[in-house]
Amino acid sequence: MRILNLLKIAYKAIVLNKVRTLLTMLGIIIGVASVIAMLAIGEGSKESIRSTISSMGSNMITIRPGTDDRGPARGSGGDVQTLTLDNYETIKEKSTLLSYSTPVVNGGGQVISGANNWPSTIYGVNPEYLDIKVVGLQSGSMFTDAEVKTASKVVILGQTVVDNVFPDGQDPVGQMIRFDNIPFKVIGVLEEKGENTFGQDQDDVVVAPYTTVQKRILAIDYLNQIMASAVSEDDAPEAVVEVTDILRAEHKLMDNEDDDFSVRSMEELIAAFSSTSEMLTVLLVAVAGISLLIGGIGIMNIMYVSVKERTKEIGLRMAVGGKGSDILFQFLIEAILISITGGLLGVILGLSATVFIEKFLHWPTSVAMYSIVISFAVCAVTGIFFGWYPAKKASALDPITALRYE
Repeated sequence: MRILNLLKIAYKAIVLNKVRTLLTMLGIIIGVASVIAMLAIGEGSKESIRSTISSMGSNMITIRPGTDDRGPARGSGGDVQTLTLDNYETIKEKSTLLSYSTPVVNGGGQVISGANNWPSTIYGVNPEYLDIKVVGLQSGSMFTDAEVKTASKVVILGQTVVDNVFPDGQDPVGQMIRFDNIPFKVIGVLEEKGENTFGQDQDDVVVAPYTTVQKRILAIDYLNQIMASAVSEDDAPEAVVEVTDILRAEHKLMDNEDDDFSVRSMEELIAAFSSTSEMLTVLLVAVAGISLLIGGIGIMNIMYVSVKERTKEIGLRMAVGGKGSDILFQFLIEAILISITGGLLGVILGLSATVFIEKFLHWPTSVAMYSIVISFAVCAVTGIFFGWYPAKKASALDPITALRYE
């Protein structure tokens, strides 16, 4: 028989049993839709994580005092003082892979303006802080290197602080505030950034010259951390190694001694979150794949039933000259048609589900073309794999026995 005739016969057999065929397809439909939706959620979450972390400064590198959390416990950044201004100057002088860098000292306190006050964190930095954090000014201007050298009492406010200490909508630029009873002049307001990946409000900050915070608020001569920006995102891993080598030499650490500091890039953070997201996606896809397996078993079951019901038809076709291979291909094509049609409906349902999830549940989704291709490939394989044995059994029937079957 020609392939066209086999397709017509398979199509008629499917149409004659619409409800049974639809129920058989259901496992395939649900499986394919689940795989597409789960992969879309996984890809969307990875893109969202990368985008959110990158908004904090994709090239950013942080250098903190204290040992790496993954190594032996030798203290954390809060109780050791292994970073100094000299370390910062050495890194700035010797590093070739850093474009911007700033010392960082920070502490908590109350921001007060008239009768309004708000608990916040003050960060002492230099003017390169804005370039490292990839944030601009909504109004006003950044303090200068000259103001850093003279420890001027000037600050830049985040939008959350502005909203709480200037609730009447007054322009804060040029106004005087107090931070723990120390007067500061507001010279600028940062652009809004919203919450970061960890749910922390990035707008609840006060930024001042690090010399001012060191001398007038914290009374310390060490640094809480050093922030820097690699020349490019691709150079970040090498920049981490370079800074580590510079600091080890600066701290005179022997080869067998652990670092008394930690250097981390945003790329490492992105990789860690992406790895966790990928594991969850694989788990979800594996669970969704069970539906495809169940759908395949359903196809095998319905093909067995079809062979039993059409035993006389098979005997008649073989009696008038039909070959075993024709019978095999006839039933195999039926199984593949059921599987592929179920896959097509599953793709439509899966795409619709991703639209629903993003629009109504507000979860980030991203449909990857490979998920649709894989789904169709799996459907074809499922049809062939689970349809082969019943089709083979039908082609092996004895024509005389089949004709006498009641």
